[in-house]
This record gives sequence, structure tokens and C-alpha cells, in this order.
Amino acid sequence: MNIFDAHCDVLLKMWLNPSISFENDKSLHITYEQMVATKSKIQCFAIYIPESVSNIDKFDVALEMIDIFYNQIIAKYDHIKLVKTKQDINTLNSNEIGAMLTLEGCDCIGWSITRLKTLLQLGVSSVGLTWNYGNTVADGILEERGAGLSSFGKEVVQTFNDQKVWTDVSHLSEQGFWDVMALADYPIASHSNCYKLCDHPRNLHNDQITAMIEKDGMIGVTFVPQFLSVHGHAGITDILLHVEHLCSLGGAKNIGFGSDFDGISTTVRGMGNFKCYMHLIEELHKYYSDELVRSFLYQNFVEHLPE
Repeated sequence: MNIFDAHCDVLLKMWLNPSISFENDKSLHITYEQMVATKSKIQCFAIYIPESVSNIDKFDVALEMIDIFYNQIIAKYDHIKLVKTKQDINTLNSNEIGAMLTLEGCDCIGWSITRLKTLLQLGVSSVGLTWNYGNTVADGILEERGAGLSSFGKEVVQTFNDQKVWTDVSHLSEQGFWDVMALADYPIASHSNCYKLCDHPRNLHNDQITAMIEKDGMIGVTFVPQFLSVHGHAGITDILLHVEHLCSLGGAKNIGFGSDFDGISTTVRGMGNFKCYMHLIEELHKYYSDELVRSFLYQNFVEHLPE
């Protein structure tokens, strides 16, 4: 069964440790061998620049991660192809895997639309406006000020509309979220869960979820234990509870998964790496039809790609 995973941090780990091979390195949650074995079809690879990198160096680091993406993932494996659009995905052969490039936080562009457009031209097809703190575009969810989009941020979102790129609200402040809802043509939450079930600030409140559904945006249920359970540890059942809560709000066609593999230090019980998607699939089949399971795992995200 095909899998579309909307968020991982493989590029960060490979940037931090150049000796890591994507082939089968045991330090990675996602590897080429695991993707092939588990029938991955689309994997999103995030560019995330750590907070420790100075502002002056962040754009260069973004380019270095893009270089890793193209030279150590795309070029190295004949069966992995760059995809940016629904048409790209539809042209993949049955044995090919699509790799999408995403950006987690606009810190690296500063005040420059030119830098942003350069990243889009290099293949970025989904952009999260912030990480947890503030930047020139907006405030993140942990920024105490809690501001929404700046004037520049509104220009950034309009650029995404014009370029038919996803605007990712994961990590964004609540006011920023509502500003995006008013402006964005293609909103998603690549890796966020339900606040009602786990009151972590990174999770979405019911009114936010409803707004996303009304805007026909996608929500990627994530495997971060702290976002799944107030206990700080979680099992596959907790993932299913968040899926069911989204369904109860009318979001069956707006649910996907954004694992956050390689961006987390602890994992869900039974979900220690990408191969464990098979355990999740087995559990999903106990409660949902084949059609819905296929939608959650793959089809919903594909259908919500901009035309």
C-alpha cells in the first residue's frame, strides 16, 4: 500500500553528520532500503536550519541541504525521482519513489523574496512559515509575542499562491494560523495533531481543524509522542485516536501522515522507524475500510496538491 509521508528531517541529520549514508544507516529512521521495503511512494524531505546557525549563514545552509538532497538522494538512486506536482506523481512508474523538497521555517530568506523564489526554483514545493519562534514572516507557536503574519509574510503567502505551493501552518502562532487561513489558497499542516486529545501548543484546536477542513487543507498526523499523549509517551493506538478525532470533525478526506522521523529523539511504541508503517497500516485496517486507509496513507495528500 502506497505511503505519502509529509515530513522528515533526514537532510538535517545528513548535514550534521556527512558520514551518514541514506542507503541503510542505522542512525536514520528513514533509509532508502526501508522506503523500498515498505512501499513508500512519496517522501517529503524538509530543509530545517537549526537555531544555532547564525542568521548570516542560514541561506547557505539551506543550499547545502538542497545539495545533499540532489546529490546523495536523487542522483544516487535511479528509482527516486524529484516530484513537485500532482502531474509529476502521476508519471512515476510503479517501482519509482517520489521525493519532495520542503522548507521548515522561512528564517533563511530574511527579508528577501528573491531568496524565497530561488528556493522554489530549486524544487521546494511546500513551505512552513516558521519553526517555533519568530522571524521576518511571522511568529512561531512558542514566541511569547504571538503575532501573526507581517506585511512581508503576507507577500510571502501571496507568492505561494502565485507559484501554487503549499503554505504549511505547522509550528505557526495561532494568530499566524488565522492570517494564513484568510490568505492562503493551498494551506496544509504537514505534522500537527489534535489539541483536544493532547494539549501541546504545537497541536491544532478544534476550530483550527474545522477551518482547515473548510478550506480543504490537509493535516498530517505526526508521530511525535509529546504531540500524541499528555503522558509524553505514546503507542499506535494514540495515533489512531487523533485520526478518529479528525474524522469526527468531518476531516476524513483531509487526513494524512507527517511522521517527523529523524526530527524526533523518541518514537511511538511500535513505530521506531519507517518500516513500522506496516504496523500502523495493520491497525488502521481494523477500524477503517481499505478505501479510507488508502486515502489516509497516500491519496488524500496527492489529491490536495495544487493543479
